[in-house]
Amino acid sequence: MKTFKVPVGISNRHVHLSQEHIEILFGEGHQLTPTKDLSQPGQFASEEVVTLVGPKGSMPGVRVLGPARKASQIELAATDTFKLGVKPPVRDSGELEGTPGVELVGPAGKVQLGQGAIVAARHIHMTPDDAQKYDLKDGDHVKVVVPGIRGGIFERVLIRVNPNYALDMHIDTDEGNAFGLKNGDLLDVIIGDANC
Repeated sequence: MKTFKVPVGISNRHVHLSQEHIEILFGEGHQLTPTKDLSQPGQFASEEVVTLVGPKGSMPGVRVLGPARKASQIELAATDTFKLGVKPPVRDSGELEGTPGVELVGPAGKVQLGQGAIVAARHIHMTPDDAQKYDLKDGDHVKVVVPGIRGGIFERVLIRVNPNYALDMHIDTDEGNAFGLKNGDLLDVIIGDANC
């Protein structure tokens, strides 16, 4: 089995919005205002936040990430779902069919999403050069080993390959807390385990 190191990035709850929904929530012609670059090139945290409203409760101050996407999507940690009263599946980003919706409230309006709430599947971004170097392809799964007192193994970590990506593993706050991780920690990826 081969291994390589990957830095970890821990994602808090956040929202991706279509341009149509950006304008409903923040006003006609509104463009997202970048405040911080994220680990993936061209991606950013914006100044804009929304309130999520579910059947059981609401969650204010949820950050919108940019740029605008084709479809709006809400990424939650499993613990967030109890407060809202929704039961989203674990899904890869963009796979929204059959997922629950929530209401989004912004300063200029509201949007009731019919679908779009997910718990994001853990994944590793990499470039085609990285994929070739490590003999991996888009859609493969690997294991990732976490050392330390709260260490363990992340099973079935999805590989996502794109020329616009940078090498980075994304997990949510529940996963990060469970393993005692922080942003930038380097973890060992195991390639070639038949049980991945």
